[in-house]
Amino acid sequence: MSRRRKGKWIAKSAVVLAAAIAIIPALWTLLNAFKNRVDIVTPVPLLIFQPTLDNILYVLGRESVTSGLLNSILVSGASVLIGMVLGLPAAYAVARYPLRWADDIQFFVLSLRFLPPVAVAIPLMVIWLDLGLYDSRTALIATYTLLTLSSIVWLAVPAFKRVPKEVEEAAKVDGYGPYAIFFLIALPIASRSLVGAVAFSFVLVWNEFLIALMLTTSDAKTLPIVASELTQLGRDVPWGILNASVILLSLPPLLFIGILSGFLNSVIKKKA
Repeated sequence: MSRRRKGKWIAKSAVVLAAAIAIIPALWTLLNAFKNRVDIVTPVPLLIFQPTLDNILYVLGRESVTSGLLNSILVSGASVLIGMVLGLPAAYAVARYPLRWADDIQFFVLSLRFLPPVAVAIPLMVIWLDLGLYDSRTALIATYTLLTLSSIVWLAVPAFKRVPKEVEEAAKVDGYGPYAIFFLIALPIASRSLVGAVAFSFVLVWNEFLIALMLTTSDAKTLPIVASELTQLGRDVPWGILNASVILLSLPPLLFIGILSGFLNSVIKKKA
């Protein structure tokens, strides 16, 4: 019993430590977003201070931030939606109708993520320049769709493989066609795992920096690019503004995951 208790204590301590490592920097960033610069650069960290909204209002009041936020929402949302429409059926086909090249297809899809962003961005930059689409939302959506499609397919294949074949065979006996089985049987059963794939893909393209930096100059700048431009060189770094921009950059993915999880839970409860 003592060994088991020690093992449980070590496991709980490891979980608490991992949670603290993940949460404390985020909470500290949130606190710094409401501090004046003098309170941030003090040698002794301040937990009690006079809060201010100047950093938040400064970030929200900039026209470039509003434009970047709109571009990020449109580009990330559209690329994830297209990735879902194309990637989920493709993943189901690979999982349920395996071919000789099924493993090769999965490896090729994943290999799109192996390449460094520069190796992807440079040829795409030349292509969009030749087509006259450089620095446009259309070019970013098409580029980001490659990222979302690869991650959704790779993560969705195991989810569809876990769907019991007996359930699908019973649906065939009841007269369901392949499309009905996919939409009415496979998708609802695998939905919990698919939410993680979609959320991961959204966060992936929302935080993408280098590709957006190389494919945009002004009109299609996303929020990460705009946030990076708030940094000033030299000693007078606006730490409060930077922390406020980090908070603004982090909120949309959290809201997206929350809305997606709530929608999934409501659908499951209705069917139950």
